Amino acid sequence: MRYWILHWLLSGVALLIVAQILPGIQVEGFGSALIAALVIGLVGATVGLLLKIVLLPFIILSLGIVYFLINGLMLKLASEFVPGFRVIGCLPAVLGSILLSIVDYVLNRLVGV
Repeated sequence: MRYWILHWLLSGVALLIVAQILPGIQVEGFGSALIAALVIGLVGATVGLLLKIVLLPFIILSLGIVYFLINGLMLKLASEFVPGFRVIGCLPAVLGSILLSIVDYVLNRLVGV
């Protein structure tokens, strides 16, 4: 249980870092970042998983580029549900999903999760 809470907090921090780096992603505060991290996880685990299964042939044919587009779409979709979290445009969504994965991985390794 402690692992999940720590991972959730680190995902919120990662989202705040990405929002500072990319101009197309806006987060109003840490509370919005935590809610957005939760919604991103839920959307990715439901709709994202379904899309990745359905589009698996295209993911393989494109050597994974479609995978990044799906993750960007999940980020954009999550921004529609969370007040205080906005993703403006498709390119920031795709770049944000890539950068969010990298920052989240680095933070989890630094903390030891």
